[in-house]
Amino acid sequence: MSTNTILHGRQFREFEWTASPETKSQMLNWANRFNICCFMDNHGYREGLHGFECLLAAGAWKKIAEPAGHALESLQGFLQAEGDWLFGHLGFGLKAETMQSYSSLPDPVGFPDLCFFIPEYLLLIKENKLWISSYGLDPAHVLQQLQKESISAHSLFSPVELKPAFSAQEYISRVEALKAHIHRGDCYEINFCQEFRAADVELDPVKVFKELVSVSPNPFSVFYKWEKRYLLCASPERFFRLEGKNVWSQPIKGTSPRYPANPEQDRLSAKELVASEKERSENVMVVDLVRNDLSRVCVPGSVKVDELFGVYSFPQVHQLVSTISGELQEGKGIVDLIRACFPMGSMTGAPKKRVLELIEQYEILQRGLYSGAVGYITPDGIADFNV
Repeated sequence: MSTNTILHGRQFREFEWTASPETKSQMLNWANRFNICCFMDNHGYREGLHGFECLLAAGAWKKIAEPAGHALESLQGFLQAEGDWLFGHLGFGLKAETMQSYSSLPDPVGFPDLCFFIPEYLLLIKENKLWISSYGLDPAHVLQQLQKESISAHSLFSPVELKPAFSAQEYISRVEALKAHIHRGDCYEINFCQEFRAADVELDPVKVFKELVSVSPNPFSVFYKWEKRYLLCASPERFFRLEGKNVWSQPIKGTSPRYPANPEQDRLSAKELVASEKERSENVMVVDLVRNDLSRVCVPGSVKVDELFGVYSFPQVHQLVSTISGELQEGKGIVDLIRACFPMGSMTGAPKKRVLELIEQYEILQRGLYSGAVGYITPDGIADFNV
């Protein structure tokens, strides 16, 4: 038995469906047959601003892929021309457009700075209901294909030896140099990253993602495929959520370990986290940065801190999450919000402009999609992006 409904401007057919690791595995295996797909899973996480448990966009009905420069202008045009759901990503290189922060570093992975697509097939899961929207096969046939999919993944693996971009001594030396910048007052806080790489490896991205989220089932997990490139992501962090004119950002700064076998030690770890002067200082610096970013596009006086130093417990760690909200000014929308806030403060530091200069100076590779965001936009003004 199925019924038809309109959700955020697109027609769906509703089916009974039990959300489980097995059925999600079938969805992933089916989606990976397409050249472009995006599978987003909150793993049943109920706390905060969550809508659907799982979203799957498969196949590109239409798409854009743009380098930084006029990428956001292209996104605005795509949104206005199509009036449909969009899924895609913002790469860290988009900072060249939003912050005039350019990079001459090599980019070994090569994701475009901005990509979005209208899905040929869009599947949503909530409360054991599956909604299917299709510009191709009849939704009932899509359901049949899903049910025929194997719940296992391929076992294509070769040994993986990850190598860091820096030697231990090089890394320590650069950290000490960055600490000196902080002592001199060049910046207050900086997120310094390095890449770990493995060459000549054969593996199945679907299987790796399943193993990743079996260990770390976080609320902003994403399996994302753009042609020959993949992102396998187990993020706990929201960049922003937009509902009409209301926007929320939830930066994370502050981490302590979980002790599932020792409840008392686990509670103590969370208590020590929220009491830590260092962790609170890191968090409040990013909160101030996000408030400043949102104030550029929000109604004066509407930006506020809804929650400061919230302790959120994920499977492997406790983290300090703060929630900042605001109301967009009349005439401002999703593209203006991205332009004001990207790249996110938790992956850069403060002050953002100076920190981006130091990142370019001390890192040796472009971050690409790492430190970027993946998410979706609906035609009626809802958007949600992770970090």
